[in-house]
Amino acid sequence: MRLDRRFLIVLSASLLWALVVSAMFYRLAAGGGGRRREPQKTVVVAARALPVGASIERAAVRLREIPENLFPTGGFSRVEEVLDRPVISPIQPDEPVVEARLAAKGSGIGLAPLIPPGMRALSVRVNDVVGVAGFILPGMRVDVLVTGHGATQAEIVTRTVLQNIAVLSAGQTIQTDGKSQSIQVPVVTLLVSPHDAEALTLANSDGHVQLVLRNSADGRPVATPGSRLRDLYGAPAPLERPEVAPLRTIVERPRAPEPVVVPQPVPQPPPRVFVAPKAAGEEMEIIQGKVKTVEILAHGSNPK
Repeated sequence: MRLDRRFLIVLSASLLWALVVSAMFYRLAAGGGGRRREPQKTVVVAARALPVGASIERAAVRLREIPENLFPTGGFSRVEEVLDRPVISPIQPDEPVVEARLAAKGSGIGLAPLIPPGMRALSVRVNDVVGVAGFILPGMRVDVLVTGHGATQAEIVTRTVLQNIAVLSAGQTIQTDGKSQSIQVPVVTLLVSPHDAEALTLANSDGHVQLVLRNSADGRPVATPGSRLRDLYGAPAPLERPEVAPLRTIVERPRAPEPVVVPQPVPQPPPRVFVAPKAAGEEMEIIQGKVKTVEILAHGSNPK
């Protein structure tokens, strides 16, 4: 009986200790689970893929509960806040709809919502060469070159007139499918400022326009002097086109009368006066003007 009593005491103590440990673990587990439970918040997500230019309809979005700390910046909690707003960046299914992916309500659909305030969309006619064999796609960056005669240039010059210009659309395509396939289109629409729109329009009317594809991550502008034919062939520089002077009205002034020149008489030497010669050996007076000379005549001499 003594052995049975000890066994019961040990068994009872073990069971009591087991109950205490189980209660402690249960309490700790219950407390930890309460700390992991976070408040939930409703967010608007896309029910299907929303492409660029689409207008959000009620069937295109739905609500989902997510932890409050995971609520995205610029997200929406009500469907009414996103209805009829154009999409300016692709939204994938089950992705939260945020403010940065939408344009203002009433800004239109298609290409118009993609134009930021203060900017313009200008289309340029392209071919296989100008369009870089069809590899100019929406979202890429290009430079615009123009080839033609300058205002005072006598030869053809090629210059870079615009740099790092964003491509809004290629034809009627305003987004790519991610496969980087070429698209043969007749026009390419560029995003430019109002001043650049004037420069591009003038370049397109005065000369030949060429688009140059560039890396979208390379936004550094490069200053270029342009290229001329003499730079390629080493020919001497041609003569510049002479500038035409403005026409001037020439008024003829009356000429002054020429002075009358009266010829002056040429002075003549005074005549020589001879006195009749006398006999030989006698003197003879010669008077020439105011000069009077006396000569002595010899025999057989005649006065000169």
